Amino acid sequence: MTDTMEQQIVRGISQAELDQFNRDGYTIARGLFDAEEIERFREHYMQLNAEGTHDGDYAGVEGGGEFDPLKQYPRMIHMHRWDDLSREFLLDPRVFDALNALLGGDPYAVQTMLYFKPPGARGQAVHQDNFYLRAEPSTCCAAWLALDVCDADNGALMVVPGSQTWPLLCTVKADTSASFTDVTVPLPDGVSPVTMTMQPGDMLFFNGQVVHGSTPNSTDDRFRRSLIGHYIQGDAEKVSKFYSPMLRRDGSEYSIGISEGGGSCGVWVDRDGVPVIEDQGLEGNKLEHE
Repeated sequence: MTDTMEQQIVRGISQAELDQFNRDGYTIARGLFDAEEIERFREHYMQLNAEGTHDGDYAGVEGGGEFDPLKQYPRMIHMHRWDDLSREFLLDPRVFDALNALLGGDPYAVQTMLYFKPPGARGQAVHQDNFYLRAEPSTCCAAWLALDVCDADNGALMVVPGSQTWPLLCTVKADTSASFTDVTVPLPDGVSPVTMTMQPGDMLFFNGQVVHGSTPNSTDDRFRRSLIGHYIQGDAEKVSKFYSPMLRRDGSEYSIGISEGGGSCGVWVDRDGVPVIEDQGLEGNKLEHE
């Protein structure tokens, strides 16, 4: 086998990327989407935002207390259920092929999310995705696409390498002056997240147990937009009802058992910790947050 073949082992994932995913719980596929595709995504979601609220926005421009940039640019969730381009992204063969290589088999697609993260917006305290998805007995995996340059200044995603081996951690109260959600997980002494510096078109894949989050966007003029697909491993037997029905690679629907708890990936709160809008996931998720 040539060096080139060794580096590009299966379906676009190199041996180095596979090794990093297995070791650290994450890897970045650089330039998986091209500049034309990224511009199409940016224009599309900015237009959807300008049109007003849609199903799954979970926020709006009114209410919520003091000024918050996220009121004008609330995140979107489950767009694939009503938006063709979002569904196309979620089922993109390149993403499925990469996940197949990383996970050892095709996953099921369960969620889309769009974070605008405008200048001045708070970040999200460190957390684990499977706290919300509750895929059992395995876990979920995120495919996080950068639509802008992502760095420490505009609140790039940060991950804790190796935390894919951790169990789901008990949550504690977050600092809502810096996080738009009100819970976080404590980190052991000496453990710090690593900033994922990314270019538009790069895609970060990370295991659902991996602890990750972001700091506020401290810039005056730069968005940190990201388009995310969430998937669960093909051997999962249960998932939170918020994520059902799931989709196979071909777009057909599939259902499995319902796990307890879970929710919509955090409740948006103001800087005093008061919910801006109620979590539309399961009641059990609210109880575990209290």
